[in-house]
Amino acid sequence: MHHAFLVVIVAALGAQLAAQGTGRLSGNPTPGTPQPDPPSLADRITLTGCVRWSAPNGRGSVPSRELNTPSASTFILTDAVREARVPAGTGTSDAAKKSVSRTYRLSALNSALVPFVGARVEISGEVENSARENAPQAPVLTVGFVQRLAKTPCP
Repeated sequence: MHHAFLVVIVAALGAQLAAQGTGRLSGNPTPGTPQPDPPSLADRITLTGCVRWSAPNGRGSVPSRELNTPSASTFILTDAVREARVPAGTGTSDAAKKSVSRTYRLSALNSALVPFVGARVEISGEVENSARENAPQAPVLTVGFVQRLAKTPCP
């Protein structure tokens, strides 16, 4: 009788696990929240330069309540130099090819860039299609990756 009871419990647990499926998740992990488009390698470029506050006086801060807020107007990359060591197919769009600015507005979560202010970095991301040679404002780079290059601050 004891073995029959154990078999019934194991069978019931097996049926419950089978009903749950394979465990593969698909779809939007946060229903009701729009998900970003996948990255476009054709629009992606890699630059080195200095992260700075975009304020005219070069100073700034981000209130703690806005650290996890995206912004394209808080930070800039100055003294930008394009890096050629990138995977094949990267930077082949017209916007990426025409983007030759020495200054870029950086679009990212504020918290992602605050630690890099004043540092020389390597940064990669997608150039927005609005980047034009004769544009009055610096082109926007949507940041995908950033790393500090040296512990010495930018000049």
